[in-house]
Amino acid sequence: MSHFPQRIVSLQPSATVTLHELGLLDRVVACTKYCADVVPEVKGSNRLIVHDSWTAQSGQILAARPDLVIASVPYQEQAIIEILKAAVPFLALAPRSLSDIYRDLAMIAGVVGVPDRAEALISRMQNEIADVEGRIPATLRKPLVYCEEWGKPLIHSQTWVAELVKIAGGQFVGTPGKQTTTEMITDINPDVIIAAWCGAGNRVPLEKIIRDRRWEDMPAARSGRVYCINDEFLNTPAPTLIRGLHAIAHALHPEIFPSIAGIRRIQDKPATVIK
Repeated sequence: MSHFPQRIVSLQPSATVTLHELGLLDRVVACTKYCADVVPEVKGSNRLIVHDSWTAQSGQILAARPDLVIASVPYQEQAIIEILKAAVPFLALAPRSLSDIYRDLAMIAGVVGVPDRAEALISRMQNEIADVEGRIPATLRKPLVYCEEWGKPLIHSQTWVAELVKIAGGQFVGTPGKQTTTEMITDINPDVIIAAWCGAGNRVPLEKIIRDRRWEDMPAARSGRVYCINDEFLNTPAPTLIRGLHAIAHALHPEIFPSIAGIRRIQDKPATVIK
């Protein structure tokens, strides 16, 4: 009989996609509705759908009869209490950087008994990153890039996104994860704007935010370099970030990197499509 967890409740998409990449999706007995955005295989399965790390409920967790619960940021105090009420082994993750994400991959793999698979997965991610970085000439200009995780209020994307922007040959502006204002971004005058709102998928209204914030004269808007990247590619601290990296690389250097599914550019003439 295995002493490693066989019935796992995943309270964040990052944990579900990590278990999927480790070849252990069959051990996930419950996950959130958002997990299907990164792991379509959970759709139509007999897995229980539960609340996430922000709104966890002990009754839902216990109904899945788990031997491990994995949760990740963001957390709410009451949700943590609910998870602990379930009295099931609980792995709590709070990554900020790419290094933290690698550590979390190794930690999850170790807890579930497949440490070697994590090493292989991390190596694949690092090789992809090195390949992107190596394709950018050192002499190429590094554009100023404003990455937005939320629009009301305006919040800069997380530290790992700032790292991806640097890898892709850009300069991330502002403080990762911190609130900012339209005026501050106007003063920075970025060359590229990337919006990936948490929970919005690919539905960020690019034309509207440029118009409402009066950013029409910004270099990014004048050149049409305003992009929406799928939420799950930048806000899920998991191997899906590699797709986010390729999307960023295309936004910054389209002459080098082709477009991929999951990135959308602002319309050339937003005034003709805004009602």
